[in-house]
Amino acid sequence: MNEPAISVMVVDDHPIWRDGVARDLSERGYSVVATASDAESAVRIASTVRPDVVLMDLHLGEVSGVQAIIGLGAALPRTRVLVLSASGAHADVLEAVKAGASGYLLKSASVTELVDAVRQTAAGDAVFTAGLAGLVLGEFRRMASVSEGAADTPRITERETEVLRLVAKGLSARMIATRLSLSHRTVENHVQSTLRKLQLHNRVELTRYAIEHGLDDD
Repeated sequence: MNEPAISVMVVDDHPIWRDGVARDLSERGYSVVATASDAESAVRIASTVRPDVVLMDLHLGEVSGVQAIIGLGAALPRTRVLVLSASGAHADVLEAVKAGASGYLLKSASVTELVDAVRQTAAGDAVFTAGLAGLVLGEFRRMASVSEGAADTPRITERETEVLRLVAKGLSARMIATRLSLSHRTVENHVQSTLRKLQLHNRVELTRYAIEHGLDDD
């Protein structure tokens, strides 16, 4: 039995670009359930269609994509946001991730890279254009270094902690499965269990938690 197609909403204020991306995704088996041209309508429409992934530009006019990311996180905590932007400015990347984006891809990415990034985002991975992942991890470490401490760590199992350490190092679920000689599904189950216990929403938040607690150190 075939699995349901990943549902995607595309948000961009340039209609030609927006329609082109929607077409590329549709032709490759994704279900493009809606499009939007501004942040306010993006949150409103997404709340109705509830896509798996919102593919969103940051610069959308009077209300920024960052505000839309925050709004989507509040309304649809299970929907993941992948930013697709022409800007690779560090401030834009960090602001988007802090707002709740699961990943950040530049518009210079190929169609193959875009399609794969949407798939990985839907699976819960944090996806970044090469070079940006290190920027994000570096910022999380900086934030952790100035933190005055955190609350007691919720009880997660030894195996969950082992998986969490590898998530913090930037490994995908499949890479972790290979490293620990586990099935991909088992790794995903450990990740989802840890997210529930820590009351987090995605791998970006999970990575931040791991770094704040020193779990990215060897």
